[in-house]
Amino acid sequence: MAFSLQQSQLGRIFQTIGTDPNKLGFFFILPPLAGMIIQPLVGKYSDGTWNRFGRRMPYLLVGAPAAAIVLILLPNARSFGFGYGSAAALWFAAVATLFMDLTSNVCMQPFKMILGDMVNEEQKDMAWSWQQSFSSLGGVVATLIPFVLAIIGIPNTASKGAIPLTVKIAFYLAAAILLATSILTIAKVHEYDPKTYALYHNIDLKKQKGKGPSLVSLLKKAPRVFWEISIVQFFTWFAILYSWTYATGAISLNVWNTSDPTSVGYQAAGNWFGVLTCIQSIAGVVWGLLVQSHTKSSHRKFWYQFGLISGALGFILVFFIHNKYMLIIPFILIGITYLVINTQPFSLLTEALDGKHDGAYLGLFNCSICLPQIAASIASFWVFPLVGHSMPAMFLVGGVSLFVAAFTVRFIHHNN
Repeated sequence: MAFSLQQSQLGRIFQTIGTDPNKLGFFFILPPLAGMIIQPLVGKYSDGTWNRFGRRMPYLLVGAPAAAIVLILLPNARSFGFGYGSAAALWFAAVATLFMDLTSNVCMQPFKMILGDMVNEEQKDMAWSWQQSFSSLGGVVATLIPFVLAIIGIPNTASKGAIPLTVKIAFYLAAAILLATSILTIAKVHEYDPKTYALYHNIDLKKQKGKGPSLVSLLKKAPRVFWEISIVQFFTWFAILYSWTYATGAISLNVWNTSDPTSVGYQAAGNWFGVLTCIQSIAGVVWGLLVQSHTKSSHRKFWYQFGLISGALGFILVFFIHNKYMLIIPFILIGITYLVINTQPFSLLTEALDGKHDGAYLGLFNCSICLPQIAASIASFWVFPLVGHSMPAMFLVGGVSLFVAAFTVRFIHHNN
């Protein structure tokens, strides 16, 4: 839910409090920076964490309350006496976004890592698909909240620079549900003890004793597929960042013919993007359950390419479509992409690992998600003016990047 709100509402929030669209990229540099720092550290240290709460769960125990607090603070960037467009308001929102991503990653990493810990090779595709499907269902709830609240009469506009109540309530509910589900997970998930884990993964415990290798040494010894998938990841997440940054503005311009964040049309576009993100999530769930969960490991590269091409077409269609209901088609295609890029890369990587340092490698691998977002944010200061300061045109850029990503999948050396 936190990541879905980040995807669907952050661009809206920053423009509502007075951010220049040409400078939006700056605020989207901070979240991946946080991810690059926290993900490898959580991975490395959780590999060696064994206590009464488990191996990965202690990090969720710390991350969930912190993430809930930040989710409550973020939509209140204008509620502490900061003026519209003031540096104080923008910096508060930027720092809150930084910590939102940092704490959300502390929560998310245990969920990803525990799959590699507790399922066998034949179960991985189904396990990743089910996990991503539940993540998508959380996204469905999160992104629909502002739209539904507006329908029942909750104000969807506010004074200049203020965040609408519909958006605030969405963040508050996400915080509450994050806490509740994290507590349920910690109580119900029983991780393997060190001995059982070693037996399951054929690890010699005697050789594992002592200080583990550094992150740098692990990178040097990373399997070839780690770097090959990272190239695909670069072009994939370069595109995804532009969706998060410019979607509300692009939909507002194409459908409601306005770029004024204080207008009713712009806020309606923000709600509609939430609905489209919901549809995108549902498409991902359906695709995961009907198709990907039954995928043979030997077909992973094919479905990886298929998903990326679907997203490329979806991104390009967003540029051309000016009817809000027709936008459902490209977002269904993008939904397939989201499911695929959150499952296939991890399946391809984890099958090449030996189980000894899976957490550390998954944390390092997440840098292949963060680095392209940083690159895309920095590049936007040049690309956005180049395409005529057009937010819809940024989707064309993203579509081309996804086509390149699909092409580079062919160079992955698959174990099967």
